[in-house]
Amino acid sequence: MKPTAVGGRYYLILLRVDQYAIAQALNIGVMLDVCSSTMMGQSVSKGRLTVKEKLVITIDGPAGAGKSTVSKALARRLSYLYLDTGALYRAFAYKVIEDGILPGDEKALAALCARIELHLDNIDGSLNVFVDSVNVTKMIRCEEVGLVASRVSAVSAVRERLLAIQRQAGDRGGVVAEGRDMGTVVFPMADYKFYLDASVEERVRRRYAELRSQRGSVDYKKVAEDLVVRDRQDKERKIAPLKASEDATIVDSTKMSVAEVVEKMISIIRGA
Repeated sequence: MKPTAVGGRYYLILLRVDQYAIAQALNIGVMLDVCSSTMMGQSVSKGRLTVKEKLVITIDGPAGAGKSTVSKALARRLSYLYLDTGALYRAFAYKVIEDGILPGDEKALAALCARIELHLDNIDGSLNVFVDSVNVTKMIRCEEVGLVASRVSAVSAVRERLLAIQRQAGDRGGVVAEGRDMGTVVFPMADYKFYLDASVEERVRRRYAELRSQRGSVDYKKVAEDLVVRDRQDKERKIAPLKASEDATIVDSTKMSVAEVVEKMISIIRGA
């Protein structure tokens, strides 16, 4: 694989969820050595499930639809790599806020692209995100960071930097990629595309429960307002707006459990 120079230093670690095999890209350019290569070309058989290892599966959708939880569970079932693209954008947004950069200052954002160091790591079975060697995993899940991530993700310089990293991850297949434009922009030729959605009320409820478990005291009305703003920003941005790919399977998870959503996706992948 020929390295692609993208400037600065980025680190990318992808996790195969069941065994947490690690693939690292260091001092990049993007040189990605996926440690799950010993599994490539084989099949995974669990019960009646048999799936080739080289598939690229994308799961897109709005905030609160359950993308992360479902993606992790699906990756675990398939022994695939789980690519959390949202964590990369949130980590970048965290640094934007920390450095006092305005989300609309494209020149400053481009300069940040050249100097920031990002990497994901597995610590005690959990995905952790680092910015310039600082673990920001807990800090990037607040609504402020999410809103800024939505804005900076529309800036071409930011998307180009992170897009190269994301696409390298899918070169060998065996990936479940979660985000907002995985099926439309990052992996347009993915083998299977899903668009996971839910009612606004249900997404607010889920987001509120998530934040409350993390912080204890959360304003439900503020959570609802932020989610509506995030939806509007994601859908109306000029570059890679949130939308279902024309060839994606739309899954409404409003009245479905995580297990039910995963089983539905598995049945589609299996061709049942």
